[in-house]
Amino acid sequence: MSRLLPLLLCLLALPSFAGEERPSRADLQRVMELHARSVVRVRGPRQTGPGVIVGAAGQVLTSVESVGEEFVGLNAATVEHDGKSLPARVVLANAALKVALVAAPDGTYPAVPVRLLKEGDSLAGRWVVGVVPGTKGQPARPVSAQASGNAPEPFYDVPLALPPGSPVFDADGRLVAVVVQRHKRGCRVLPLGAVKVQLAAADTP
Repeated sequence: MSRLLPLLLCLLALPSFAGEERPSRADLQRVMELHARSVVRVRGPRQTGPGVIVGAAGQVLTSVESVGEEFVGLNAATVEHDGKSLPARVVLANAALKVALVAAPDGTYPAVPVRLLKEGDSLAGRWVVGVVPGTKGQPARPVSAQASGNAPEPFYDVPLALPPGSPVFDADGRLVAVVVQRHKRGCRVLPLGAVKVQLAAADTP
């Protein structure tokens, strides 16, 4: 689990989430550029879905729908990045939080900047940005929405049609949550603070 340590330090060192204003057009464009650079496809033993590079050493955060808890520690996934299919080890898979982390081979990867909520703070009412996948004849597009606190803790609901494993950014282009479930009103997201707790537990001998 030693490859988790740099990722944990990164999550601990970055500033907390801030910003109340609706994202501008420039903010949306920034998110689109980050999305294009750092979002990959994760092929797991169960299914394929998006994931986002959160560690420069190749750690990818995705939905547990692609991999299950029984595959932790195994090279059971593939990450499609930069035109290559890379074998990936399942580092974390939590069915309760619906999130997974896989690690591509050692290298240098374009990790997204991240931002954590302050302790006791909430994502509810905050503006966030996701990239809605393209449809036939329509390209993918960045869209902003306000997160809702109606979901059970530690989750939030966002009225955007994003598939599980998709990243959710703030207006500054920092990753604040990952989509873990679709529902008829949009999607359910897990903030990075909850992911950090699971990573810390996984990194404990």
